[in-house]
Amino acid sequence: MSLGMEILISALLVIGGCFGLIGSFGLLKLRGAMQRLHAPTKATTVGVGASLIGAALATYAATGVANWQGVLVAAFLFLTAPLSGLMLAKAHRHLDRTAVPPTGTGAPWAGERPSKTEP
Repeated sequence: MSLGMEILISALLVIGGCFGLIGSFGLLKLRGAMQRLHAPTKATTVGVGASLIGAALATYAATGVANWQGVLVAAFLFLTAPLSGLMLAKAHRHLDRTAVPPTGTGAPWAGERPSKTEP
C-alpha cells in the first residue's frame, strides 16, 4: 500500500470519527428537539459515510478487490438520513404548532391556515 493511500484512508477515518463525535455531542447537549435532530442527520451522516468510504478504500488497497458494500451503504445513508430528518421535522412541526416562531412578515407559514381573526 502506498503512503498516499494510507494518508487518504487515515484522513477519512479521522474525519469520520471527528464528525461522529461532534454529532453525538450535539445530540446530547442541544436543547430543543429540532436542534437535537439536526446534529445526527448532518454531522453523523458525514462521519459514518467517511468511515465507510475509508474502510472500502482500505479493503481495496489491501486485497485489490473493490468493496462495493461499504460504498453502497454510504450512498444509501447519504440519501436516507436527510430525508428521514426532514420527515421527522415535518411531523414535529405538524404536531406542535407552538414551536414554530412567527414569520415576521405577517403571513402564515406554508401549509398553515390563516387565523380566524383575519377577515
